[in-house]
Amino acid sequence: MINHTSLEDFYKRNSVALPDRIAREIGHFNIFETEKLFNKSDHTRVMPYSRRAYYKISWLRGTSRVEYADKVIDVKGNALLFATPRIPYNWVPENSDQTGMFCIFTADFFWSAKSGVLLDELPVFQPRYTPVFELSDEEVTEIEYIFRKMHKEMESDYKFKYDLLRTLVMELIHYGQKLQPILAISQTQNASERISSLFVELLERQFPLDSIHQRLMLRSAKDYADRLAVHVNHLNKVLKEATGTTTKQIINHRICQEAKIMLKHTDWNVQEIAYVLGFDDAAQFSNFFKKQTSFSPSSFRLEAVD
Repeated sequence: MINHTSLEDFYKRNSVALPDRIAREIGHFNIFETEKLFNKSDHTRVMPYSRRAYYKISWLRGTSRVEYADKVIDVKGNALLFATPRIPYNWVPENSDQTGMFCIFTADFFWSAKSGVLLDELPVFQPRYTPVFELSDEEVTEIEYIFRKMHKEMESDYKFKYDLLRTLVMELIHYGQKLQPILAISQTQNASERISSLFVELLERQFPLDSIHQRLMLRSAKDYADRLAVHVNHLNKVLKEATGTTTKQIINHRICQEAKIMLKHTDWNVQEIAYVLGFDDAAQFSNFFKKQTSFSPSSFRLEAVD
């Protein structure tokens, strides 16, 4: 399952204090040694990761596997993994011998520096790529040097250390982009189950919407397919086989459920509810709601009150 921890939850779960000196910076960066956080007595535990909170670059050393919605990548020795908030994955250790290092950072760690770097536009963070790169012994030496240098800089009092850390992260990114990805092995038997599970979880994570300043961002089958890094036709096929209904029907049903909650339990007007749920205007939302329930939003609200 995907872990949805925030940065604060990540530190708490791993019994690591959130350093004030980092929290006060615009953006966030930190680096860790896997062995110091990894529980050797429970090597089946998945390393915490949050799609919402941060990016992650990991030097993996040990036998493990990386699971995406429709593929599994086996790591037998050393590998470099790039993780983006846009694509869910699980890292699953196969034994207790897990070392290496990883760094986590937010998008504004770069953007706040006025570097002009948009992380999601870089190849290693694109949904169509498999960002797990096998490392030779020579490459491991080079990658370890970069991670160790970042770790050393984090402990320094150098005035411009965060500028240097950004440069080192970009060096890792460019290094990875020159490598060939490990072949992703299709796991047909379990892929459909993972896709269905991840889709439902991603759908549920869009809710609740607690403020009229929020807005539902994922509304179409393609929106979800892009986030899951699968083709929209494949997503439709998997969900149809699993549930007997289409992706669009599932999404619409969930949006309608949320609309009913808002009409019944908030004092938001129809225009506000329409906006929050991602509709262009109140008329479009009213037509949608009536098609789903046979009631107009206003008449449903009156029935709920009665």
